[in-house]
Amino acid sequence: MNKTLQHTDEEILSLLRATRTENKGFQLLMTNYQERLYWHIRRMVLDHDDTNDVLQNTFIKVFKGHHGFKGQSKLFTWLYRIATNETMTFLKKKKKHHSESNQEQMEQLKADPFFEENKIQEKLLEAILSLPDKQKAVFQLRYYNEMSYQDMSEILGTSQGALKASYHHAVKKIESFFNEK
Repeated sequence: MNKTLQHTDEEILSLLRATRTENKGFQLLMTNYQERLYWHIRRMVLDHDDTNDVLQNTFIKVFKGHHGFKGQSKLFTWLYRIATNETMTFLKKKKKHHSESNQEQMEQLKADPFFEENKIQEKLLEAILSLPDKQKAVFQLRYYNEMSYQDMSEILGTSQGALKASYHHAVKKIESFFNEK
């Protein structure tokens, strides 16, 4: 699933910064990061169509704001931060407009043609759904993306210590969920 990056971040940023090659740079950025960002968002949003909407909003923000990227963080952490913020905003709006139970979300997910049913994976998803949004994001960044606490700190704008505590609490809740079932 993970493709090797064909172009370095430096090459992409160089193309993005030059007006003549800006579109090519953005295309390369999308090619290198679209799949990873899709799955990052999908794990939190669950629905394929909603994920595509959030991903599209993410890339719109990236395109509009790439001139403001100063390179003080890695390109991927900047992209993940935008994607995570867009995802959290989407989830808050969705929760405000209609509140789905975890069971309803699981049923919706099972109906999705992209969902591969696996009992252990299904149980893990149920456990993750029971977490508060922030813990859910921290758990998914660490567990699925194997992201360092330093990178997560840049993405979520939270201290490494708070992230470690949040991840620890999320793991304990998930373990507890498995033990109860």
